[in-house]
Amino acid sequence: MMQYRRFGRTELSMPVFSCGGMRYQFKWQRVPLAEIPEACQRNLEATINRAVELGITHIETARGYGTSELQLGQILPKLPRNQLIVQTKVTPQGQPQEFRQAIEQSLETLGLDFIDLLGLHGINTDEILDHCLRPDGYLEVAQHLRAAGKVRFIGFSTHGSTETIVRAIATHQFDYVNLHWYYINQQNWPAIAAATAADMGVFIISPTNKGGLLDQPSQKLMDLCAPLSPIQFNDLFCLSHPQVHTLSVGAACPGDFDDHLKILGLLPQASEILPPILHRLQQAACESLGEEWYKTWQVGLPSATETPQGINIPVILWLWNLATAYDLVDYAKMRYNLLSNGSHWFPGAQAEGVETLDLAPCLAHSPHGAKIPAILAAAHQLLGNQTVKRLSES
Repeated sequence: MMQYRRFGRTELSMPVFSCGGMRYQFKWQRVPLAEIPEACQRNLEATINRAVELGITHIETARGYGTSELQLGQILPKLPRNQLIVQTKVTPQGQPQEFRQAIEQSLETLGLDFIDLLGLHGINTDEILDHCLRPDGYLEVAQHLRAAGKVRFIGFSTHGSTETIVRAIATHQFDYVNLHWYYINQQNWPAIAAATAADMGVFIISPTNKGGLLDQPSQKLMDLCAPLSPIQFNDLFCLSHPQVHTLSVGAACPGDFDDHLKILGLLPQASEILPPILHRLQQAACESLGEEWYKTWQVGLPSATETPQGINIPVILWLWNLATAYDLVDYAKMRYNLLSNGSHWFPGAQAEGVETLDLAPCLAHSPHGAKIPAILAAAHQLLGNQTVKRLSES
């Protein structure tokens, strides 16, 4: 049986799993409906029908997800509207009137009179947040559409720093937030705590894919998470925190929900099931990385803007740790090669040429400053030399 949580002050009854809309679509580029293969459309509709049958009533997508909105528009109007929570996200860019037109176009494409949740997509920097908040800005456009009955609740999605997310939450202008938080990346917990204090809904973005490519895990990670699968462990870890309301399942086909659903009956026993797995994961990391490094590697690290050539030292060391401790090399390569290519969605640069740089001044506050340059060089050797773009740019 699906379980539900109050989605903050929206008072929506949110399923703990949401149906994310970025893996079942035909293309990342918008094309006419006539170009979408019938088999692709049938698969999408079967996936949505399966979600609804399971009680996964939250369907989430974005204008930037290529043909996702268009394809959903062929099935959503056929489903009971009062039983669905539909979210789309629109990037705040261009003139405010263009932003409004983009939202209205999304509504038309989805075949709906209103959307339950409108996310301002990609509030990743303070500058973008300021553009949204300014008088006659993007947030005001969204508020006008809410007053007109076309939008019920307004939130934002973010890949930004914890500081930027907390600042956005502190405006008290948003009803919910879509953010990253899962076992391998827990740094946004202060943002979740702030959202909880503000009675906002909390939606976790892509915990399976961004949480470590858990649908194709390393054997080491599978062994450490046993008797759960890595997907089940991560879901249970996230949902064991009541501050988290829903996890996105980026389903590519109807069967992609199955592994996730197995943890619903385990939630009452999370306090018994999780500690042995957490202990093994931490022990493995200490054995692979050294206990002192494991506990203190983040101390005193500079941001990318404080580092020669903009090298994103915290992210590179994090990926190196994951590759070393849990054999998550494919995941680390995917994320590493977004550096220098991901704009504000994944800021900072790779460690190419780090041997020629003097990092001593920017690492002066790190207890590991003397050895970090060699680790950065080793990380680039292991993870680099690939060109990876964000999916929406592929």
